[in-house]
Amino acid sequence: MSTTELTELAETTLLRFATAGSVDDGKSTLVGRLLHDSKSILTDQLEAVERASASRGAEGPDLALLTDGLRAEREQGITIDVAYRYFATPKRRFILADTPGHVQYTRNMVTGASTAELTVILVDARNGVVEQTRRHAAIAALLRVPHAVLAVNKMDLVEYKESVFAAIAEEFTAYAHELGVPEVTAIPISALAGDNVVEPSANMDWYGGPTVLEHLETVPVAHDLSHCHARLPVQYVIRPQTAEHPDYRGYAGQIAAGSFHVGEPVTVLPSGRASRISGIDLLGEPVDAAWTTQSVTLLLEDDIDISRGDLIVPSKDAPATTQDVEATVCHVADQPLTVGHRVLLKHGTRTVKAIVKDIPSRLTLDDLSLHPHPGQLVANDIGRVKIRTAEPLPVDSYADSRRTGSFILIDPNDGTTLTAGMVGESFAAPEPVKGEADDDSWDF
Repeated sequence: MSTTELTELAETTLLRFATAGSVDDGKSTLVGRLLHDSKSILTDQLEAVERASASRGAEGPDLALLTDGLRAEREQGITIDVAYRYFATPKRRFILADTPGHVQYTRNMVTGASTAELTVILVDARNGVVEQTRRHAAIAALLRVPHAVLAVNKMDLVEYKESVFAAIAEEFTAYAHELGVPEVTAIPISALAGDNVVEPSANMDWYGGPTVLEHLETVPVAHDLSHCHARLPVQYVIRPQTAEHPDYRGYAGQIAAGSFHVGEPVTVLPSGRASRISGIDLLGEPVDAAWTTQSVTLLLEDDIDISRGDLIVPSKDAPATTQDVEATVCHVADQPLTVGHRVLLKHGTRTVKAIVKDIPSRLTLDDLSLHPHPGQLVANDIGRVKIRTAEPLPVDSYADSRRTGSFILIDPNDGTTLTAGMVGESFAAPEPVKGEADDDSWDF
């Protein structure tokens, strides 16, 4: 690749997107078709897929094998783990996450979509919108994924009928709007045959919209967080204690949002101690400013007590600290989450003890109604929780920051991830039952 081509590639935007859908809806085949038809796979990769396909008795290359890399996935014919793939076209660079469709692995869909700017939700044209479709749409809405694509797949198996596509698109779009998704782009495709994936379909002349790749290349991407609330979760305190730098004390981490400048007043949370930035090191070199996603080391004018898990923020823009966290969560573990459950809450680089004080509601996916005070959440449930932490936490609203407005709950006994939470997100949880009181015996 020439220098000019490398420069042009570096100047293209990056889109992170995830695929989701029910089992056998064709997610891995769609991803494989995207890679194949956009000429984003190497010859030896394609040859390996052809050999693997032939050994399974397939007449042609099974493009799903480009992403289903685990042996268990190939044997069962399903996706189990999140498969990440990187590719580029002249217009844009892509990081895609091919997520599982089986209800048992919904937790992996949460992982794949948590950093996505777009979600492609597949629907089998023969089956229409099913419960897992609604669950994936609800998760994408909760995670505030900005863009949604409905890919109605296997149109070749319903004779490419426009009426089938229109009915599915209308039902899904209405459901997505109820969830608060502002815009849905519906595209009829056949991932197996290649219709409307990279090339326009000759079998659906009634459709005049973009192909999947055309939409991915042109959808607006606004993931510049440099103007958001500045946040630096401290990952490591650096004290080399060398003859050259005997008094060096730096606070290292990846900037979660916003930007920091030398001379800027900052506050360390949750302690509330204030200081001023005396220096910023980036890749071992001093700089005047740093911004979102850069991994830096901040040096402060004052020698104050800071450790892993603390949050450095501009003094003029410090979030409030609290021990009472209310959030909407997606429960991802087989073990139920119950009222009174003792957990660990991980927020940024900080982990604290916590107790589930209440579960005000659980979302019913069919009609988006709320089941009040269910008492517990089981695997794949979406619900509202109230949590009391042993130490104050500086949390943002998830609407303001996907990084510092999110957390996970962990089983303290074995380290299992139980729940993914979004602070402040709500499906309009019902008012508490009159006369109901918290169990004070659980208070920290």
